[in-house]
Amino acid sequence: MRPPDRPHPLGPSTASPTPAPRVPARARRPVPAVVRVPAALARACHPLPTVAVTVLVTALAVTAGRSGPDCAVVAAAVLTGQLSVGWSNDAVDARRDLRAGRADKPVASGAVSARTAWVAAWSALALCVPLSLVCGALAGAAHLVFVAAGWAYNLGVKATVWSWLPYAAGFGALPAFIALGSPGHPPPAWWAVGAAALLGVGAHLADALPDIDEDLRAGVRGGPQRIGPTGVRLLLPLPPAAATALLVPVPPGPEGVLGRVAVALVVGAVLGGAVAAGRRTDRPRPRGPFVAVVAVAAADVALLVARGASIA
Repeated sequence: MRPPDRPHPLGPSTASPTPAPRVPARARRPVPAVVRVPAALARACHPLPTVAVTVLVTALAVTAGRSGPDCAVVAAAVLTGQLSVGWSNDAVDARRDLRAGRADKPVASGAVSARTAWVAAWSALALCVPLSLVCGALAGAAHLVFVAAGWAYNLGVKATVWSWLPYAAGFGALPAFIALGSPGHPPPAWWAVGAAALLGVGAHLADALPDIDEDLRAGVRGGPQRIGPTGVRLLLPLPPAAATALLVPVPPGPEGVLGRVAVALVVGAVLGGAVAAGRRTDRPRPRGPFVAVVAVAAADVALLVARGASIA
């Protein structure tokens, strides 16, 4: 006799996902918790943005001339902060993800419990605070603004018209984190703060775009959901385009080449976004404009990193 299924840690789901194919009992081997839980937590932390932001800020610290030990502390502070934001996001969204049948989410699928995700999030945050303050009181406060913005977004701001604000405030604080941790604690350059904030807004639009319809069904009405997919496609190129306008005026050299490439990509992305948004809604959307926007953002990030020595 087959033993009864274990109840899901979040309770019964109202979704009706496609049943998984039966696997013979002899073929099933339980994965030990010591392997299963860390693997599920690694997937629940939103690994791609976590790694990307950690690498970006560490690269800014390197190009700003920070020492090796300082850069290591910066990386550890940013990594723990991003882990706390990623785990808290999945823990907060667990019940909604379960109702939506999101089998790709480790907490909603039951691979790891919401309680474990919360413990991991708070533990990472507890490590993040002292690691941030080791970089200096002002610099640490700037980084904690970034982390607090991520938590605020998770805890409810994302369902409001102000959903873009945590991204703008959080990413805008990153150049301050690097500059204020330098000798003399100089304030960050205004153009660096502005460009980083604009890139944050662009990241918010790009992240929300694929899930707008699903979010609306779940009752999430943040800024992108209120604008709608067509409006977001039109707006998406504008924040990285504005960031490019702040970052391009640089002396000749590798940065100048990056600037010209970014400007060319901006033109293509804006025109492509307008064409894509104007097409009939029953046709599939081309991915070309979206790829161009991602390329613009990548060029802007490279420009920001290349000018790291002058952000203070």
